[in-house]
Amino acid sequence: MKGAKRILLILGAIAIVNIILSRCMNAADKLPADIRGEAYTGAATCIKCHQDLSQSYAHNAHGLTSKPVLDADLLKVFQADSNHFLYDTHQKVMIEKRDSGIFQVAYQDNKVVRAQKFDMQFGSGEKAYTYAYWQGKKLYELPLSYFSAIQNWAISPGFTKNTFYYDRAITSRCLECHASYVDIKVTQQSTFSKDEEMEKGSVIYGIDCERCHGPGKQHVVFHMENPEEKTAKFISIFKTLSRKQKMDVCAVCHSGNTLVAQRSVFGFQPGDDLDAYYAQDFVGFGGGNIDVHGNQSAMLQGSNCYRKSETMTCQSCHNTHENIKGNLAIYSQRCINCHKTTKHSQVTLAKGSIATNCIDCHMPKESSKLITFQQAGKDHLSPYMLRSHHIAIYPVISK
Repeated sequence: MKGAKRILLILGAIAIVNIILSRCMNAADKLPADIRGEAYTGAATCIKCHQDLSQSYAHNAHGLTSKPVLDADLLKVFQADSNHFLYDTHQKVMIEKRDSGIFQVAYQDNKVVRAQKFDMQFGSGEKAYTYAYWQGKKLYELPLSYFSAIQNWAISPGFTKNTFYYDRAITSRCLECHASYVDIKVTQQSTFSKDEEMEKGSVIYGIDCERCHGPGKQHVVFHMENPEEKTAKFISIFKTLSRKQKMDVCAVCHSGNTLVAQRSVFGFQPGDDLDAYYAQDFVGFGGGNIDVHGNQSAMLQGSNCYRKSETMTCQSCHNTHENIKGNLAIYSQRCINCHKTTKHSQVTLAKGSIATNCIDCHMPKESSKLITFQQAGKDHLSPYMLRSHHIAIYPVISK
């Protein structure tokens, strides 16, 4: 009799486990596949429960840092009188709409010598849009970029001003900070040479939810099966991370161009040690000649605000779910949260309300040492201005 009861209990336990597993498998089966692997579920799944956050995020700089070019959107940034760039009297590049799309077309003495279609857009447009085209399984940068400051086309940063150039490769290393994934195949051609191919259809554009929060499939399945549970499970929660871990998440893409990648940061997850992905150089923590482009992490860590705080991180001022880029009043209020008792000189106070703009004085825009752009008809390079994240007291500049 005891043996029969034991068997019934075992069978009952097995039945319960089977039901639970069946429910989880059914929930998992409802989720879309993600090219990154079984642990991922994709941003479309996140939107179902986080619609407000997703809508805001979709319109901010992280969400818009790359996207496929849509002709209707591209037509908005050029008009008939500003759709070309003249290198000299013999060479020019025109932006032209053709039956199969919109192209950057190079002319030599009014004869077409090269034409490539706009396929991918890099940048949110706050400062610029840079464009690329696919050639098989390789991606190349187009010669002209659109700069918001001048509301016109100019030579893409780093390109020669003497002639048009279409063969600058964009590698997966670029996409690691401007996209969430691309499938890569690397072939070792010789001791010092590698060939890389990327699958066009595998690109996950922009920086998506799982790029910052880690794989989310287990999180989604759990909460689909347990809707009454309101505490987030099986997902990275930023408030539980250490200060370094929080900084590392942002530094994946905001630590500059001087680091040497040891392995693809597409595999980085919150909580990982970024030092396992990048070989650090001497630039950082206030040392070296840090460029304002892309190196916000090192610049912040060299600031007294950061050094004198035990808790300050990028998230102290930035909520990446928000779309408040350029709203200096809101950011200034976040400064004041820590600097309520700060006293300013009469000269500073005479300039106006400091409560709505701490930023321009203590985080001024600076010219990048790495990026400039060439405008048509001008002999000098135009500066590419970016906000310094080295928070400091800067010399007063008379205007």
